[in-house]
Amino acid sequence: MNNGTQVVIFLDEEPAPLGVFDSPVKFQFNTTKLQDGQHTLKLISRDASGREGIRFIPFTVKNGPEISVEGIRENAVVDGEFPIMINAYGKSDQRKFIVEGSETPRSVPTWVWACIIVFAGWAAFYTLTSLI
Repeated sequence: MNNGTQVVIFLDEEPAPLGVFDSPVKFQFNTTKLQDGQHTLKLISRDASGREGIRFIPFTVKNGPEISVEGIRENAVVDGEFPIMINAYGKSDQRKFIVEGSETPRSVPTWVWACIIVFAGWAAFYTLTSLI
């Protein structure tokens, strides 16, 4: 099913291509050997007459452990002392699932505390008015 078009695949700014294939191309792209961060696939196609088409596909690799931080956000303005919770967990062995450490513990959000206070106030009001 070759239509005379070749596709050359480059990764980032590497001078050597990942491969030269006849179109259509179908393959498994393994990112486990790539460093975490921004990368770009550069695809160059050449048809039988020699004309070229170029396409860039930026993507982000995130194979390393996930890092979750609670207590401070990016570009925050802070002073004094405050608590920070950091959790890191990876997917090193995907054949077994370990519950401990696979979820990031979080503190109770403010809106939940507000709902509890409103409900407790309503319950106290209801109790007092029904007794009178």
